[in-house]
Amino acid sequence: MNGLKLLNFIFLLTAIFIFGCSSADKSSIKTDDPETAFKIAKLNYDKKDYVQAVEDFSFIKIKFSGTSIIDKAQFYLGMSYYRREEYILAAYEFENLIKNYSSSPYIIEARFYLAMSYYGLAPKYYLDQTYTKYAIIEFQNFLVLFPGDKLIPQAEAKIKELRNRLAFKDLKAAELYMTMENYKAALVYYDNILNEYFDTDYADDASYGRIKVLIIKKMYDDAKKEIERFEKKYKPSEFYNSVKKLKTGI
Repeated sequence: MNGLKLLNFIFLLTAIFIFGCSSADKSSIKTDDPETAFKIAKLNYDKKDYVQAVEDFSFIKIKFSGTSIIDKAQFYLGMSYYRREEYILAAYEFENLIKNYSSSPYIIEARFYLAMSYYGLAPKYYLDQTYTKYAIIEFQNFLVLFPGDKLIPQAEAKIKELRNRLAFKDLKAAELYMTMENYKAALVYYDNILNEYFDTDYADDASYGRIKVLIIKKMYDDAKKEIERFEKKYKPSEFYNSVKKLKTGI
């Protein structure tokens, strides 16, 4: 467990302990029947009263642990947090369901919304991208585990979006180093895009930038090879004509 996950884990344990101690007084559930309790909590969820739903499903987790409703209560507790955009708490609940109720019919959705929780935590491109990477990993896990599921297209679209974000972050770093005339550092970022994010919308930007760096550094043989690759792979690119012009100057 890395440092960030450890801190999150400690935070979650503390938050859940405090919340668990208080939820019994706030819950709208007054029955001893687990199915009736779940219906009450689910009704609040369906009414989009997610604050009350969190109270109720948290109460169910404590009072009815070990009953047949616990996995779906666990799932809807995670969904209640998710709808409130409390993504760290949502992720914790989905992970708890995946770990403890692996045969639950809610596992598929829990896996997807675990990834979506990390997606919700993923920040703008210029900030730390740890949660972006967590989201990509979980969406990829979903693709591997449930290849025929109806949510696959959404997972694939999210992976593409997030990988584009990481590529764009590297592109902006490369462009910054270009303005600073630190061409060696710029080349590192262009190369990283082409090696790690070759399937993103910014691969042609990186190839074009790489060509310019190689020409500036008078590495003409390498520049010619990169131009050849560009012409084969990125013909529709907005930089295609610019690359053609660079080619004539070598």
